[in-house]
Amino acid sequence: MKKTSLVLAASLAVLLSACGKQESAAPEAPAPEAAAPAPAPAPEPVVAENVLGKSVFNKTCSLCHAAGVAGAPKPGDTADWGPRIAQGNDLLYKHALEGFTGAKGAMPARGGNAALTDDEVKAAVDYMVGLSK
Repeated sequence: MKKTSLVLAASLAVLLSACGKQESAAPEAPAPEAAAPAPAPAPEPVVAENVLGKSVFNKTCSLCHAAGVAGAPKPGDTADWGPRIAQGNDLLYKHALEGFTGAKGAMPARGGNAALTDDEVKAAVDYMVGLSK
């Protein structure tokens, strides 16, 4: 029995000596840094629709401008609108409000609708310019 007790005591001593030691594990590799997410693309600027200008254009201005009657520049025709836009909005407003006769044709005052307010005429001009840039 002494032999069994001796083996048991030695085994117990080995086990207990192992309990006090810290395991030396291989150092952990640092976690790979997560790639920063790509920045989201900048949102398109929100352009408010010119509702008033569109309405006036559809009811009055389109009678001539949609078909190019009497030399009226068609919205979206950058070649025809470009030189006009380059002159500035103030001159475009003046011609639309007061009328204009030029080398290419004529523009009746307020598009032929005397009931239009200055703001309505200007909104229609802005609408057509916006389509033509």
